[in-house]
Amino acid sequence: MQTNNHQIVDYDLVLDRKFGKEGTTERIKAEEDALSFYSGQILLNARKEAKVTQTELASVGAFYRIINALGMRVEVVKPIY
Repeated sequence: MQTNNHQIVDYDLVLDRKFGKEGTTERIKAEEDALSFYSGQILLNARKEAKVTQTELASVGAFYRIINALGMRVEVVKPIY
Protein backbone atom coordinates (compact mmCIF):
# COMPACT_ATOMS: atom_id res chain seq x y z
CA MET A 1 0.00 0.00 0.00
CA GLN A 2 1.41 3.33 -0.99
CA THR A 3 0.71 6.22 1.30
CA ASN A 4 1.97 9.75 1.64
CA ASN A 5 1.50 11.32 5.08
CA HIS A 6 -1.38 8.89 5.70
CA GLN A 7 -3.09 9.85 2.45
CA ILE A 8 -4.14 6.86 0.37
CA VAL A 9 -2.75 6.85 -3.15
CA ASP A 10 -4.44 3.71 -4.49
CA TYR A 11 -7.70 3.07 -2.66
CA ASP A 12 -8.60 0.05 -4.83
CA LEU A 13 -5.37 -1.61 -3.71
CA VAL A 14 -6.30 -1.01 -0.06
CA LEU A 15 -9.77 -2.52 -0.61
CA ASP A 16 -8.31 -5.48 -2.52
CA ARG A 17 -5.91 -6.26 0.31
CA LYS A 18 -8.47 -5.87 3.06
CA PHE A 19 -11.61 -7.39 1.46
CA GLY A 20 -10.47 -9.22 -1.67
CA LYS A 21 -10.78 -8.39 -5.33
CA GLU A 22 -13.90 -6.72 -6.72
CA GLY A 23 -16.72 -9.25 -7.17
CA THR A 24 -15.60 -11.63 -4.42
CA THR A 25 -18.03 -12.55 -1.67
CA GLU A 26 -15.97 -10.74 0.96
CA ARG A 27 -15.73 -7.55 -1.12
CA ILE A 28 -19.47 -7.55 -1.92
CA LYS A 29 -20.28 -7.97 1.80
CA ALA A 30 -17.89 -5.15 2.74
CA GLU A 31 -19.48 -2.86 0.13
CA GLU A 32 -22.99 -3.72 1.38
CA ASP A 33 -21.91 -3.07 4.98
CA ALA A 34 -20.39 0.27 3.99
CA LEU A 35 -23.56 1.31 2.14
CA SER A 36 -25.69 0.25 5.09
CA PHE A 37 -23.56 2.28 7.50
CA TYR A 38 -23.60 5.31 5.20
CA SER A 39 -27.38 5.10 4.77
CA GLY A 40 -27.80 4.81 8.53
CA GLN A 41 -25.75 7.96 9.07
CA ILE A 42 -27.88 9.87 6.56
CA LEU A 43 -31.05 8.76 8.37
CA LEU A 44 -29.56 9.58 11.78
CA ASN A 45 -28.63 13.09 10.67
CA ALA A 46 -32.04 13.62 9.05
CA ARG A 47 -33.82 12.39 12.21
CA LYS A 48 -31.82 14.73 14.42
CA GLU A 49 -32.30 17.65 12.02
CA ALA A 50 -36.07 17.04 12.07
CA LYS A 51 -35.98 16.73 15.88
CA VAL A 52 -37.66 13.31 15.77
CA THR A 53 -36.97 10.94 18.67
CA GLN A 54 -35.99 7.31 18.18
CA THR A 55 -39.31 6.26 19.74
CA GLU A 56 -41.27 8.39 17.28
CA LEU A 57 -39.26 7.02 14.40
CA ALA A 58 -39.73 3.42 15.57
CA SER A 59 -43.49 3.74 15.04
CA VAL A 60 -42.77 4.26 11.36
CA GLY A 61 -41.46 0.67 11.21
CA ALA A 62 -45.02 -0.68 11.31
CA PHE A 63 -45.91 1.45 8.31
CA TYR A 64 -43.03 0.00 6.30
CA ARG A 65 -43.95 -3.57 7.29
CA ILE A 66 -47.51 -2.95 6.04
CA ILE A 67 -46.24 -1.41 2.79
CA ASN A 68 -43.91 -4.38 2.28
CA ALA A 69 -46.70 -6.89 2.98
CA LEU A 70 -48.85 -5.18 0.35
CA GLY A 71 -46.07 -5.56 -2.21
CA MET A 72 -45.55 -1.81 -2.40
CA ARG A 73 -42.44 0.30 -1.93
CA VAL A 74 -41.66 3.73 -0.58
CA GLU A 75 -38.94 5.91 -2.03
CA VAL A 76 -37.19 8.20 0.42
CA VAL A 77 -35.61 11.31 -1.03
CA LYS A 78 -34.41 14.54 0.49
CA PRO A 79 -35.76 17.53 -1.44
CA ILE A 80 -33.23 19.97 -2.83
CA TYR A 81 -34.14 23.55 -2.13
